[in-house]
Amino acid sequence: MESLKKINFVRSTLGFKRSNKNSRNSKNCSKNESENENKRQLVIKEERINDIRYLNKYFESINNSLKNGGIFKGNVETYSVRRNRILKKFPRPFNRIYLFFDILLVRVSPKLRITKNLYFIITKGKGRVLSKAETYGRLYSCGFEIVEEEYKNNKIYFTFKKVKEPLFPKKPSYGFLIKLKRVGKDGKPIKVYKLRTMRPYSEYLQEYVFQKNNLQDGGKIKNDFRISPYGKVFRKLWLDELPMFYNFFKREMKLVGVRPLSAHYFSLYSTELQTLRIKTKPGLIPPFYADMPVTLEEIMASEMKYLKAYEKRPLYTDFSYFFKAIRNILIKRKRSQ
Repeated sequence: MESLKKINFVRSTLGFKRSNKNSRNSKNCSKNESENENKRQLVIKEERINDIRYLNKYFESINNSLKNGGIFKGNVETYSVRRNRILKKFPRPFNRIYLFFDILLVRVSPKLRITKNLYFIITKGKGRVLSKAETYGRLYSCGFEIVEEEYKNNKIYFTFKKVKEPLFPKKPSYGFLIKLKRVGKDGKPIKVYKLRTMRPYSEYLQEYVFQKNNLQDGGKIKNDFRISPYGKVFRKLWLDELPMFYNFFKREMKLVGVRPLSAHYFSLYSTELQTLRIKTKPGLIPPFYADMPVTLEEIMASEMKYLKAYEKRPLYTDFSYFFKAIRNILIKRKRSQ
């Protein structure tokens, strides 16, 4: 396609920008309009983004070089593709041995503080492992929104549009122990501690995944690609919620109570339920396990019933819901999705 001018990041950052010859008219334009006019409409990265050392800085620079609504095209090799490539490249059992050390080097070591710097010294950022969720989450945090994606030649070719300025997250969650921003008592934000069950940067995709997949029975998002394989096991056994006892001992949460929600999920609730929710602390054991609702409407009705009962008889209500939940979990083997 000769008519399509391919522009890569190196060229875009070396100052190859469209000049404005009508300098007489420029005085009548605002500074922001003038800056946007000199920026690009399209940036294409032909090489895979797995080999970029400072990935967020790269995406932020792309954002800065584009007009509002400008397009960024790139591609990524995900770990599932990398895994299959390794297994096919070497004969058994050497492929499994190679894969084991590959996991330690490129998946585990970058997430540990004691080995992170060593990892980047050895690899220089080349061939880093990226999931689809992390790639898209990084792009969303840097002010982009997805337009389309295509799976081709063992890569994901993506097209994103600039919709806002980068968020410049100072401490994005990347390790195994994470802190999630949730709505607490009196509407104040609290940091809830959990073990990671989702890919890094997944928190920036909450609205996108909800709009794409909606909710399944139990109030969880359908076919959520952000959840890792071990994350599914952690959730089934509630291992991911064990660190929340730290919030309990900090008196930010109580034993029985409504589940702490993100701002996005909180916005899905009715005004009346939002008002009732922030009157009390969220809890480790939600009324969900006592009533086992299915749809989001049933979940909201369950929480409304609990909160109204708690207002009248707080201690009795918590004891009652606690034993109902324990019975459903231990005897009836009830689980959330």
